[in-house]
Amino acid sequence: MKKIFLTIIATATLLASCKQEKKEAVTTPVKENTEFNQLLKDYNEGKLQLNPLNATFAGDYRYNDVFPNFLSDEYQQKSNQFFNDYKAKLAQFNDADLTESQQMSKAVLDWDCDMALAQASYKNDLLTPINQMWTVNLTMGQLASGSSAQPFKTVQDYKNWLQRLEQYNVWLQSAKERMTQGINEGYVLPKSLIQKVIPQFESVAETKLEYHLFYTPIKNLPADFSEEEKEKLTNSYTTLLNEKLIPSFKSLHEFLKTDYLNAGREDSGVDGVPQGKEYYQHAIKNYTTTNMTADEIHELGLKEVARILAEMEKVKTEVEFTGSLKEFFNYVRDNKELMPYTEPQQVIDNFNAIHEKMKPQLEKLFGNKPKTPFIVKQTEKFREASASAEYNPGSLDGTRPGVFYTPIPDASKYNVFSDEALFLHEAIPGHHYQISLTQENEDLPDFRKTLWYSAYGEGWALYTENLGKELGLYTDPYQYFGMLGMEMHRAIRLVVDTGMHAKGWSREKAIQYSLDNEAESEASIISEIERYMANPGQALSYKIGQLKIRELRDKATKELGDKFDIREFHNQVLETGCIPLALLENKIDKWIASNKQG
Repeated sequence: MKKIFLTIIATATLLASCKQEKKEAVTTPVKENTEFNQLLKDYNEGKLQLNPLNATFAGDYRYNDVFPNFLSDEYQQKSNQFFNDYKAKLAQFNDADLTESQQMSKAVLDWDCDMALAQASYKNDLLTPINQMWTVNLTMGQLASGSSAQPFKTVQDYKNWLQRLEQYNVWLQSAKERMTQGINEGYVLPKSLIQKVIPQFESVAETKLEYHLFYTPIKNLPADFSEEEKEKLTNSYTTLLNEKLIPSFKSLHEFLKTDYLNAGREDSGVDGVPQGKEYYQHAIKNYTTTNMTADEIHELGLKEVARILAEMEKVKTEVEFTGSLKEFFNYVRDNKELMPYTEPQQVIDNFNAIHEKMKPQLEKLFGNKPKTPFIVKQTEKFREASASAEYNPGSLDGTRPGVFYTPIPDASKYNVFSDEALFLHEAIPGHHYQISLTQENEDLPDFRKTLWYSAYGEGWALYTENLGKELGLYTDPYQYFGMLGMEMHRAIRLVVDTGMHAKGWSREKAIQYSLDNEAESEASIISEIERYMANPGQALSYKIGQLKIRELRDKATKELGDKFDIREFHNQVLETGCIPLALLENKIDKWIASNKQG
């Protein structure tokens, strides 16, 4: 008995000791590191100064009069020094001294610096600064319209734009110099892309002053400006355009249609320029935030194309179309019943009707919804021919709405079959929810509110296309086919982007592959293929991101069972802002584990 009693005492003592050890092992929650928070603020401020256009689009108007020469040696050195300095500063902070949120910010900032430095180590951006779709000259044209992020409400607003244009004129001259350097070093656009850029510059080089895009703000001078102010501004804009900006546009236009076009590449992929293969692997990592290879992505694309084709066959059977799937593509492309409009406003009205239709269902899938207002607009005429549908974020303070731009070159030829999926992707709950909720999240440091990782941002938007049935859409089989068509479009990108940039595919082969496997018009497909040529790797991000988010949802659904809450899952994905996919996966894994224990 005594022996048993002593054993009980010993066991109790041991258990008490273990409990004490466990109690002592519980760590006090780490307080927010104020020095680290200051680092994040300084980094954000420094990035805005490096690229004041980003500040303008974010609704921060302190630098509206600034346009740095991104193409100068001085700017390149300053940029590299900035990111190297912050890499060094970041290394001074240990994860153990940071909160969980700060650890995420540290990982994101580290990735951001690495990608910026890697991008700058290649000459592609420097020596091919102009293309038909993505480059700063198009952004400046959008701002010049007076209906974008650059404000034109006060006299100072007009003066700010004048100063910015003075500096933009320097950039235009530098662009011609860098492109000449690019010819000498083998960095030139493919001819087919140059042919698309030439008309863009012709429109700003040859248009008469009173009709000129960059003269638009003068034609819309606010009524409360005095006559003296109006006269001074009109004279200043007239002088700047006639004596500086238009001559620079003319010079570039002449250069593009002669020397540059003559030097244009016949091949289609970035592997046709120096270090092209290495650059493409960097582009894959930059845009997908993964370490996947071109071969892995190409094979994944082929599998996804096959899977979606099988789903399309089911729709073809449902609508009792008896021809081949390729014939069904052509039928959908040319079906006049799917082209019911005569005016652009009718297209806009249809998107607004889609929004109204799904509003009642949004509550079931989303606990958090943005406060930032939202509107649908037609893409501006000057860039409509080469543009695709897109979303422009609202300002950080919510005073400027998020805008879904849709190109409508000819309303009578506008096909509606993919409009529901398009609205889900570009607008709600796609880009508008993801970006606006990020900007409105007071728990995020400012630098994370304007970051953009395509795999997350575009992956989320593509993921939301698949939510249509849950949101009361896709009741029309053609609209569901439209969703499949858009998903197919992104799957095809995995094949053709890697095909052109890593496997020697020609532009024509990529176009034909797309024509064989999707229902887009030939003109639209050509525009898309040339888009991929202009920005290698970007088009891969959509499908890679979508598949990862879908994988995480399926994992959470399986492991949590009855505890799974779709609203909370979406909150978990959206509350972080744009982050690399590996960081998102870690976050969701922790959320799953926490809910299991709970």
